[in-house]
Amino acid sequence: MGMRDYILRRAFSCVITIFAVITINFFLFRVMPANPVDILVSPLQGMERLSQSVREQMIKDLGLDKPLWEQYIFYLKDVLTGNFGKSFIVPRNVLDIIGERFVNTMVLMFTGNVVSIFLAIVLGVIAAWKRGGKFDISSLISALTLSSMPMFWVGGIILLIFSVRLDWFPLYGTVSIGARHANFFEYIADYGHHLILPAITTALVNFGGLFLIMRSSLLDVFTEDYIQTSRAIGIQNRTIIFKNALRNAMLPLITIVAIRLGFMVSGAVLTETVFSWPGLGLTIYNSVNTRDYPVLQGIFLIITIIVVLTNFIADVIYGYADPRIRVGTNSRG
Repeated sequence: MGMRDYILRRAFSCVITIFAVITINFFLFRVMPANPVDILVSPLQGMERLSQSVREQMIKDLGLDKPLWEQYIFYLKDVLTGNFGKSFIVPRNVLDIIGERFVNTMVLMFTGNVVSIFLAIVLGVIAAWKRGGKFDISSLISALTLSSMPMFWVGGIILLIFSVRLDWFPLYGTVSIGARHANFFEYIADYGHHLILPAITTALVNFGGLFLIMRSSLLDVFTEDYIQTSRAIGIQNRTIIFKNALRNAMLPLITIVAIRLGFMVSGAVLTETVFSWPGLGLTIYNSVNTRDYPVLQGIFLIITIIVVLTNFIADVIYGYADPRIRVGTNSRG
């Protein structure tokens, strides 16, 4: 199979996947118990019980009185035209809400993931090259320990130590409440100060799995004949590692990184909830509690597109890096 046919085939699969998720996205939230009207008139909201006529009018205003198939048709039409509608809870466009929170989530998850990927590659190379040594054993134990720890627990402990006990970092938010920044650099400094703890938490939680994959992949490559031959003829270790072994060992990591980058938004739910970081993850949590269908559908659609595109890019990179993948795809198809 040529590269052009391979890319077209993958692109077609992406379109089918996105359409399937759009459909699931619509029905998934409508099978949840209760509805936005029940949440709005809940005693927890401090509102008195409304009359049945007023309740029915609210349901009609939200478009929830129509049959599901009719709601689905309108939903597809809106999605294809880029109109995600308005929030049921806040009278604002969904895209405006997503736009405000998207940057915060991307900054947090990108920073945390870049740090974890860098550490996993560097420490994975050293551990694999010095297999069985003290550094390898200690790194392996640390990675396994971090992989077994839930994010909310790690975040809670870090928050307790560095924010509550030591008071080195703020407890919540992206900037200090009521702060007036004299210039852009002061704003960035304040933003970065708030970013440190959630970014470190994200990096620590993701590091373990990436390190184990990198180390395992390198150990497999180091047993190949061409690596043993390079060692035998006296090629420098740096050249063997970075020009020969690391290039081939990176292929499994590319897939994992692509998947993780695609799920950055959904993976931010726990982190942003623990640190009260106003991003899409915290918005998902609040929208689930309030049954805000349009916001949930908009965010989940964004997640789907990001995941599908990052995996498509990974497939293309794989196709260029290893032509056997294209041939294997053709034989299976």
